[in-house]
Amino acid sequence: MQKGILVVVSGFSGAGKGTVMNRLVESHDDYALSISATSRLPRPNEKEGVNYFFKTREEFESMISRDELIEYAEYVGNYYGTPKSFVEERLNEGKNVLLEIEIQGAMKVKSTFPEAILIFIMPPSASELKRRLVGRSTESTEEIDRRMNRAVQESQGIEYYDFILVNDDVDRCAARLHGIVEAVSCTSRRQAGFIERIRQELKEMAGGAE
Repeated sequence: MQKGILVVVSGFSGAGKGTVMNRLVESHDDYALSISATSRLPRPNEKEGVNYFFKTREEFESMISRDELIEYAEYVGNYYGTPKSFVEERLNEGKNVLLEIEIQGAMKVKSTFPEAILIFIMPPSASELKRRLVGRSTESTEEIDRRMNRAVQESQGIEYYDFILVNDDVDRCAARLHGIVEAVSCTSRRQAGFIERIRQELKEMAGGAE
């Protein structure tokens, strides 16, 4: 079984990256969403091992000290991070693991998993991004302005990503993302084991013909 590919997905709030990732998981059985650990308390209807791995602050700091996280950050008094064991287990099962994370975290993941591919999902335009944020009707005008300002900051790191996808249509964007993963799976580096097997078979057959 070929090991899966770690796919790090980032994007501005409102770009639709979560929807694109969910569409991939729904359409293909060889994808899995990474589940983060957090030290915050569960919200209503959130489930352990589905939404998050819920840890006490002490448990989370113990994970940090034992180097059990690919990356982590503290936000508004709570820790959030990606458990290394969960990701590695899914990759070894042949699953392509989708990890949604912001730019700073993506750079940390790349240093730990150099073979990971980094994909940044963009809206067709800044005006469309704001239209989507307003259309969600979940944030105040002030919060939308904060998210737009955050997007300005995040735009400074986009060039470090391997691929840029414009989410002008969810199905089309998901298909493009899947195409990238399929192409990466066919690279010579990913096919090293297959290459060596064929090489050995050729040697054996050539030797038998002599």
